[in-house]
Amino acid sequence: MDKNYYPNSKTMQLGTSVSFSKTIRQIDIASFAKISGDNNPLHLNEDYAKTTRFKKPIAHGMLTASFISALIGTKFARLIYLSQNLKFIKPVYIGDTITATATVIAKKEGKEIFTLQTICTNQNNIIVIDGTAVVMIDS
Repeated sequence: MDKNYYPNSKTMQLGTSVSFSKTIRQIDIASFAKISGDNNPLHLNEDYAKTTRFKKPIAHGMLTASFISALIGTKFARLIYLSQNLKFIKPVYIGDTITATATVIAKKEGKEIFTLQTICTNQNNIIVIDGTAVVMIDS
């Protein structure tokens, strides 16, 4: 589904899926560090990053995870975020194109509360973040 999806209790169905993609740029990492206060040299210092297992700077995990929030807030409009579980699986590097995808996998009986599978993949379709979110429809 490419356009914004405005769910309601009748249209929010199991299997409904939406995606959001963005390429990570150095400015994104620098901006996230400034906003969040997370100035870990692993994200910002190429010389330091060379001494780590990653060998070059990586994006903040929460920067990448924020694409799930962007997806829920824009593609699944009218949803309120209740919770999110995340597992960081692979690093994300400058130049990677990340696609966040959310798929409806459960509905709470008698409520407008849904569980979404949330995954982020890179341009090679490798999962970098796996998780679940719980959302409710803002009626």
